[in-house]
Amino acid sequence: MHPWITALALLLCAGAAAAGTTRYVSDDLEITLRSGQSTRHEILRLLPAGTRLEVLEDDRETGYARVRTPSGVEGWVLRRYLVAQPPARVRLPGIEARLKEVEAARASLAKELEATRAELEQTRQEMEKLRDENSRLKVELTEIRRVSARHLETARRLRELEARLATASREAQILRQENENLRDRSNRDWFVVGAIVVVISMLLGILLTRIRWRRKSSWGDL
Repeated sequence: MHPWITALALLLCAGAAAAGTTRYVSDDLEITLRSGQSTRHEILRLLPAGTRLEVLEDDRETGYARVRTPSGVEGWVLRRYLVAQPPARVRLPGIEARLKEVEAARASLAKELEATRAELEQTRQEMEKLRDENSRLKVELTEIRRVSARHLETARRLRELEARLATASREAQILRQENENLRDRSNRDWFVVGAIVVVISMLLGILLTRIRWRRKSSWGDL
């Protein structure tokens, strides 16, 4: 490809840049910032590759663009030396720094991932223990319910026996009282019988004494 065709292609590409846009000095170059649009004008600055420039005016006919440096110096540079993105040499340190940050972040994430895995494993083991404990507690609860049901049944039977015992105690008390009453009555009856026997014995004694006395009297008269 002829050099003038290459220059024309660069000129057409650079012509697309509008005033007010940001451009950078292309890689592996150090261009001149001049006071006018020709090599005869005064050189104001030498701009190394990667210098950020603000495009203020674009003259496609002359191939120059009026720009402003970050320090505020304005001048003219050839448009074909301007690119839309910072050159690789300028971007490389930033990319390397970003790469280091990414690597550091990746290492940090790897540590966090490992810690998370260890925590997850610990949590899994704890869950296994909790499941075992839950199963054991279920067995114990079943046993407690069984024992509790048996205890409730025993308590119910005990209450029934206590009620029956209380009833039996009351009946025994009544029977003892009746027995005492009967015994007192029997004693009274025996006392009356005894008294009657004594009275009858006395009467018989008096009667027999009189009969004997009469017999003796009648024998005396004879």
